[in-house]
Amino acid sequence: MKKLFLIICILLSSVPLLSKAQDNQSVGNIPLEVVEPGAVVPQSFQKAKVLEITKDERWNSEITHSSQTIPAREQDSKLQILDGPEKDKVINYRINENPDTYKQWLVKGEIVVVTKNMNQGQTEYAVVDRYRLPALGIMIVIFLAVVIFFGRLRGFTSILGLVFTIFILLKFIVPSILHGSNPLLVTLIGSIVISVGSIYLAHGFNKRISIAVLSTLITLVISIGMAALFVHLAKLFGLGSEEAYYLQAGYGSVLNLQGLLLSGIIIGTLGVLDDVTTSQVASVDEIRKVHPQIEKKRLYQGGISVGKEHIASLVNTLVLAYAGASLPLFLLFVLNTAQPLWVTLNSEFVMEEIVRTLVGSISLILAVPISTVLAVTFLTRMKHDPNDKPLHNHPH
Repeated sequence: MKKLFLIICILLSSVPLLSKAQDNQSVGNIPLEVVEPGAVVPQSFQKAKVLEITKDERWNSEITHSSQTIPAREQDSKLQILDGPEKDKVINYRINENPDTYKQWLVKGEIVVVTKNMNQGQTEYAVVDRYRLPALGIMIVIFLAVVIFFGRLRGFTSILGLVFTIFILLKFIVPSILHGSNPLLVTLIGSIVISVGSIYLAHGFNKRISIAVLSTLITLVISIGMAALFVHLAKLFGLGSEEAYYLQAGYGSVLNLQGLLLSGIIIGTLGVLDDVTTSQVASVDEIRKVHPQIEKKRLYQGGISVGKEHIASLVNTLVLAYAGASLPLFLLFVLNTAQPLWVTLNSEFVMEEIVRTLVGSISLILAVPISTVLAVTFLTRMKHDPNDKPLHNHPH
């Protein structure tokens, strides 16, 4: 769910760059037409189809790349531009045994992304990626169909909550940060809006959900304090990834990278908090409905008993989610023999992932007693209605 959410965010925030260009010919990275010196031709992207492979030769000689032995190879192909001002134009493209391109061999009939740019005043074409959006569209349609089919109305409203979350991220949080606002303050405001809006949209308006929203907000404030404390203690500056360096190079002092790191931790934690609080409050409410005369202490114990199982599964899920996203870090522990293990652990990019995981895990654990206490406090004040039946029949 987290990966799909990130993909949808990127998809909605992407704007295709299509620039008009003159009709030029080239063979792979070998330009066939020279433009006037000093002329500015913006880089453009088009989709292209591999019409045929005109040459595909391999030799007995081999090259070594990243400790792998790769057969030397050269491939020529014909590509047909599918969109833009050069639609239907056929170009020739060559791939040689360059180690950086050894996995880019083309297959007849596939769709690729072609870029056209200038290099020392000359026009060049290059295949930069495969075209994957149709596959993404199919996956999203299947996801929506499954959610709506099995979730019915709740499935539909959960999608509305997801759309609302993406809207706040793209229209408020990201633009505000890019304009130089304090990332932590912006994320705090945005997270509160997301918590209230998305949870109500997904689950409806009732007292039970209101308690879950309140529990989420309280836990969120605590998680912000923990994130700020841990980042300060670990002396993290938000420079633990290549993306941070790119942002620093592109925006200079406009962006507060440490605040951006805190924002990322908070948003990641928020993504699972609502699951804990809504399910925990629902568990307490269900126990109360089955046993309307139950004492507060016993109700709290029953809710915590359910919450312990939730904690055990969610903490493991959260750690695995971060581990999956940071799998290269685990490979680094094994492959990096040039420096001691403690030096690797001490590095900022490893410490960032550790802090991210710990803040998220602690927040999940705290969300259980917080939501349970609030649920017991407010739900037991409700007068029992004889017609108020549990949502599920529990055998006695």
